[in-house]
Amino acid sequence: MTNSQLFELLSQGFIDTCWIILGSSFVAYAFGFPLGVLITLTRKDGLYPKPVLSLGLNRVINVFRSVPFYILVVALMPLSRFVVGTSLGIKATIFSLSVGAIPFVARLVESALLEVDQDMIESVITMGATKLQIVIQVLLREALPQLIQGLSITMIMLVGYSAMAGLMGGGGLGDIAIRYGYYRYNYTIMYYALIILIVCVEFIQTTIGWIVRKIDKRN
Repeated sequence: MTNSQLFELLSQGFIDTCWIILGSSFVAYAFGFPLGVLITLTRKDGLYPKPVLSLGLNRVINVFRSVPFYILVVALMPLSRFVVGTSLGIKATIFSLSVGAIPFVARLVESALLEVDQDMIESVITMGATKLQIVIQVLLREALPQLIQGLSITMIMLVGYSAMAGLMGGGGLGDIAIRYGYYRYNYTIMYYALIILIVCVEFIQTTIGWIVRKIDKRN
């Protein structure tokens, strides 16, 4: 393989990995964020206490989080073919990563919201604020730095999961590292793909960490 071919291969792998991470992050937060808010609000000591609903949602989340990702990908193959039309490639990887990340995101959101000072919430309640105002103007606003930090954790986790999906032809740098590097004993390609993945993780962590420091009032 020539240098130009290697560059083209790794460039396409990088682009595919970016699509996988961004796509799965978007879907995971589209479903996981409201789920995390709902779990927090329906706790027995929440603003909208629904213990039965909260218990049911927590059980479902715990079940999905207990399944190893590799096994989850295999189990989701038939559903992936039904939803996105294929069990291989970028679309299937985004679907599998999204399903695996939704309960993870929900837990991160729940944890961030529970860290908001309860005394602040009670003082706002005594001032006559509605429950909706408390959710939007107190819970979400005060937890914003932690919520954004959770996005960093999620995206970094998805980088690792996308590499694991490469074992099953999931596309991206993980697929290149396995198919062109490991299987063909071309460890140079494998190491290049690994280096790019490390750079991606550092970029995500540095960029989102900078955003968090800018918006965190404690700083």
